[in-house]
Amino acid sequence: MNILAPVKSIMSTDLITLSPQDKLSQVKEIFEQHNIHHIPVVRFKAIVGLVSKTDFLYFIRGFQNSAEDQFVNEARLRAYVVEDIMTTGLAKLAPNERIDVALEIFLTNRFHAIPIVDNDELVGILTTFDIIKAVNREAITVDQILESQKPS
Repeated sequence: MNILAPVKSIMSTDLITLSPQDKLSQVKEIFEQHNIHHIPVVRFKAIVGLVSKTDFLYFIRGFQNSAEDQFVNEARLRAYVVEDIMTTGLAKLAPNERIDVALEIFLTNRFHAIPIVDNDELVGILTTFDIIKAVNREAITVDQILESQKPS
């Protein structure tokens, strides 16, 4: 992977987003239906926060009691909103920032997702999973080249 390439070359752009006032029941539904771990929170296309699956599970565990029934837990999910659990102090990058800058942010801050913004508008997200996918794609390509160069 060329770490000097822009983050837009590997970022995810097909985003599922939430608003700060969406109910946590919607967060639960998104995490159950989609194989994602971070949901950007936007207000008029501007990123205002991020909800990670870890944030959500931490919130849920804080209320779970084995004696309680599921209806009480569902009521709590309808009572609380995204703004109650979202992370706000986010690192952000522009689409043309280099991948090595993102790697440094991941290493220094132990983040797993960085919103990508252009003129204050959310245009993508870069996750550690996107980095792994890019490295894997390159490894497969290199393996294919090496295999094709072997003498028959």
